[in-house]
This record gives sequence, C-alpha cells and structure tokens, in this order.
Amino acid sequence: MNIGPRTSLVNQPADTIPAPMTTATTPRLEIRPFEPSDLGAAAELLADRHRRHRLGEPALDPAYESTEAAGREISAALQAEDATAWVAVRDGTAVGYIVGSPRDASWGPNIWIGAAGHAAVEPEVVRELYAVAAGAWVDAGMTNHYVLVPATDVPVVDAWFRLEFGQQHLHAVREPPGRDFAVIPRSELVIRLAEREDIPELAELETVLPRHSQASPVFARPPMPSVEEARAELESDWGDPKWTIFVAEHEGRVIGSSVGCALEISSGHSPLMRPARAGFLGFAAVFPDTRGLGAGRALGEAVLAWTRDAGYEWATTDWRSTNLEAARTWPTLGFRPTFRRLHRLIG
Repeated sequence: MNIGPRTSLVNQPADTIPAPMTTATTPRLEIRPFEPSDLGAAAELLADRHRRHRLGEPALDPAYESTEAAGREISAALQAEDATAWVAVRDGTAVGYIVGSPRDASWGPNIWIGAAGHAAVEPEVVRELYAVAAGAWVDAGMTNHYVLVPATDVPVVDAWFRLEFGQQHLHAVREPPGRDFAVIPRSELVIRLAEREDIPELAELETVLPRHSQASPVFARPPMPSVEEARAELESDWGDPKWTIFVAEHEGRVIGSSVGCALEISSGHSPLMRPARAGFLGFAAVFPDTRGLGAGRALGEAVLAWTRDAGYEWATTDWRSTNLEAARTWPTLGFRPTFRRLHRLIG
C-alpha cells in the first residue's frame, strides 16, 4: 500500500511540496499525505456521506453507514497498486480525504477516484483536495482523471463540475416490477429465453455493443472480441446458471439479446455502490438494421421481470451518457442514477 504520493511528494525536495492550504471558505485548512492513523476519521467521513446518500437513494446498502464497513472500502482503495492519498485537516480534525490509483493502459495515462475514494464535510474541501492531488498526478504524467460521485448529492456533483469534470457514465437502480408486470412487445416481436441454437446470432450480437461504443458520439475504447472468440466463450459458458440470456425475434430472425445476472458479477460496481440483493441488466444489444422495432426496450423489460422472478430486491444497470439509445431507453424503464462517473482530460 502506498498511502502517500509516490512520485510527486514523498520523493521531492521539501520546497516543491505544496504548502498547507488556507482559503476564505476553509480557514486553516492543511492538506497533507494520508497516514495510517487517518483511516478512522476518513471512515467516519465516508460513512456520513453514505448515510446522506441513502436519504436520496434508499436502495443503497445501509451496511456502509457503519465506520467499520466504510473503513474496509477505504483500505481497499489505499491498497490498490500505485495508490496515492491525501487528507485535509482543519484545527486538528480531518475534514476530507482523497484516494486515487491508475487502472490499465486502455484508459490512457489515468487516475481513478473510486466510490470510496473521497469524502468531505463540505464540497469546497473536495476541490482543495483535488487541487493538490491533481498537481501530483499530472506531474507524474497521469492526465486522464475519473471520479465516481453520489448522483443525488447535487453540491458535490457541482463541485466536481466546477473542477472541469464532465459526466461520462451513469450507474442506476430501480425496484423490480410488480407481479402484474408482463413483457408485452409489439405484435411482430417474440421475446424468449435463449437456446443453444442461438449461439451464432448471440456471438454476432456480442460485437454490436463494442462497435457501437467506439463510434460517434460515444468514442469509448472497449475490448472488441471477434465473432469466433465470442462464440467460443458462449459455448464454454452455456448452461452456467450465473447468466440468464433473452433474445428478441423478428420474423423468425434473432435480432437482439439481453443478459441478466447478479450485480456482484460486475467488476464496475464496488461493494459501496451495490444495493443489497440486486440483479443486473449487464448487456443488451440489437442489430443496427432492426432498431426502431422496440426490441431493446422489450429485452430490458425481460430482464426486469427476471429480476423480480429470481427474488432480487433491486434491479440495476449502467450506461455511457453519450450512448444515445441507452440514455433514452433505460430511464424510461424507471432506472434512476445512483453514481455518476465524471471525467476530466488535462492536455
């Protein structure tokens, strides 16, 4: 674990280390490298942030209102490879912290501030913390900055926006539908569970979403599997109860698919972000030449009904803000944001 700045503060001459911060809005605010003894105070800050977050979104797991559980999440963030961290102290009391670490090179020269990677008594403290942290990260060549922010905390979201971050991705939740809910697609569509004979079409659909995500206006860089690789993986995993796959048929042709699973399977959702006992709409794609038939919405509804029937207490999904089709469809199915992933490119 690297709890202090590896490349930019610890190993620099003393006269190059940023001085303690003092501003009109945060008197006597000192920002220094995070120390092991700061963990308890940081855990209290995160537990309080999560408590306030749950006032706006009660689906989130109440377990992380405890300092013990919150502290585990911060410890995990600190133990990430090449993690760096700072704490803000005012009059001897910790009033904020920030932790960041890089992910793989597909994200460029990057730093991620995860869901447990920041908390403060007021939004301006977050801005001061980022000012120090970002200086160190940029000096180290890391210019792609990502942060996960509670979606309902408007002042905190605004604080990050005023640091020139923009919204890139949304994580969302809703209640499972009631027992009277049924998937009723247009008369020309059939929604059913996938069968092994559908694997060739499912493999083709596995490439549709990455290709769509690489195009305008998303411009993402997801891994692009070949049809052969997707087919081999589907053959290998077929029958695994972790996955429930639906397909949409139009005039006898499979034109789309969706996948439901437990949220824990998703690497993009840390424990702090997960509602307890949540199902996950993890994938949905429709062939481009068949869009406009309502297949995407019906496939999403099929996963919602599965979430209810499988006994999950919550249904979740996520999408890129610039994926216009997803951004139009999933909110109309009742999904509401829980976390916003914000991004800033410095260059």
